[in-house]
Amino acid sequence: MSNLLRFVLADPDEASHEKLKSLLLSIDEVWLEADCSHYEFFPEVVAQAQPDVGVLVLDSDPAKAISLIERLSKEQPDCALLAVSASTDGQLILRALRAGAREFLPSPVSPEELQGALERVRGQRSGNTDTKPAAGEIIAVCGATGGVGCTSIATNLACLWASEPERTVALLDLDLALGDADVLLNLIPDYTLADVAENTLRLDIELLKKSLTKHSSGLHLLSRPVELRELATVSEDAIRQVLSLLRASFSQVVVDLSKSYTAVDLAALQVANRVILVTQLDLACLRNTVRLLMSFEELEDLSGKVEVVVNRTGLDTGQIGLKKARETLGRELFATLPNDVRTMAAVRTNGVSLPVQAPKAPVTAALRDLAARLSVNRDRSPSGSGAGQGSSAQRWSRFWPGASRAKT
Repeated sequence: MSNLLRFVLADPDEASHEKLKSLLLSIDEVWLEADCSHYEFFPEVVAQAQPDVGVLVLDSDPAKAISLIERLSKEQPDCALLAVSASTDGQLILRALRAGAREFLPSPVSPEELQGALERVRGQRSGNTDTKPAAGEIIAVCGATGGVGCTSIATNLACLWASEPERTVALLDLDLALGDADVLLNLIPDYTLADVAENTLRLDIELLKKSLTKHSSGLHLLSRPVELRELATVSEDAIRQVLSLLRASFSQVVVDLSKSYTAVDLAALQVANRVILVTQLDLACLRNTVRLLMSFEELEDLSGKVEVVVNRTGLDTGQIGLKKARETLGRELFATLPNDVRTMAAVRTNGVSLPVQAPKAPVTAALRDLAARLSVNRDRSPSGSGAGQGSSAQRWSRFWPGASRAKT
């Protein structure tokens, strides 16, 4: 009896109600305590039955159902809420997950899907997990200029996370014209972002998953378009929809942006949870980094989630010191990655990830540390807010000594 999970069900639609009720009754590990046909009665049913799991079908009134999920997740935190819907709209799925649903199951629910959800709920209960799993996290990787190593960092971060059993990871190559994440991973995708963007009217989770290419590390790649004429099919709205669905399906979504900062790139930046701005210790890169940080401050909800990562440190000549870089940027550096031309060249040539090509190399260890820090620091404010280190204008003037003199 200890393996039994006590359920309550709410679904105003008679036909789907009976089908789902029959499915629940057919599973040995499920004890259906109660079911109701009105959303209004569900909170009272849950309060009286004190079930392990509450199943709420959204389709009769999605807004009311999601409001119920939000209310019950606060009032009955020990009850795992499963949202069920025939809709595969990414925004609806995200709303349900953000409201507090532990799982989202497509209707009609298959026995395999329900069994998988039961195992996850049981695992969370046995692991004494008090918090509900949130929607996935989007990590956007962008550069201060071309050639700073954004794609290498994005692909290898994704591979490192994908190697952890508890994570599911997707990589989106948003360098639409010249992206090469597929080359670094030695993959030949059957479908690309262009194929997905052309079908946004009927895009759902299942169609999106079929468009991804799986790598040996476990990550799933959505590659950039093949032909330049296909770039026009990728719009801001399409990217928002794709990212919403990816966030609902994966624990981590890594986005490799272009260096053009197009409207599509900015759309991805604004929906991202974290932004990794990659730079190097030379004048051009640091100047562009200051420019970008200033621009990000003008975009709502963007500047507060940016972390600066310095790549290829340790060159013999021509680099600005880390202390000077911090002073110039007016913030702490989130991480530094060592210069290792030979290892990175081998990675690109062989089409394998850093953990496979050089698991003990310093650059691999640094990337592993970066991946761990990003996980630990999830939902925290960036490490360097720039407080007390000068305004944007003051930081900018450090690159143009004559500018401050001209104003005096």
